[in-house]
Amino acid sequence: MPSIAIFPVVNDDGGQTFRAVAKTAQSEGRTAGEALDAVTPSLPPGSSGTVVVIQPMLPDTLFTAAQRIRLGQLMADWRAARDAGHSLPPSEAAELDRLVEDELAAATKRSEQFLQGLGQ
Repeated sequence: MPSIAIFPVVNDDGGQTFRAVAKTAQSEGRTAGEALDAVTPSLPPGSSGTVVVIQPMLPDTLFTAAQRIRLGQLMADWRAARDAGHSLPPSEAAELDRLVEDELAAATKRSEQFLQGLGQ
């Protein structure tokens, strides 16, 4: 039985999308359902059932509470700068980029751990 993990991702404009990760494919969508619909065609033919897990946005060892708080602060600063027609200072923009990359890597690792736990 294929397994699919779905987790939220903060995108470049500060909005949220969802990433669906299966053993052999992944996709993104505006909603968890859209991400699931996009990855489903890549599942093996004749799959008799699917397990779907939606990852909550909670701190863990892969992406800590401090990182989540800082990401939220930087996203708020980025939105305020954007709305005022400005950019973040380069050091803050680089920090924001790093945190977004770290969050995506953590979400990917969580999905891998989940799939390994199911014996997939």
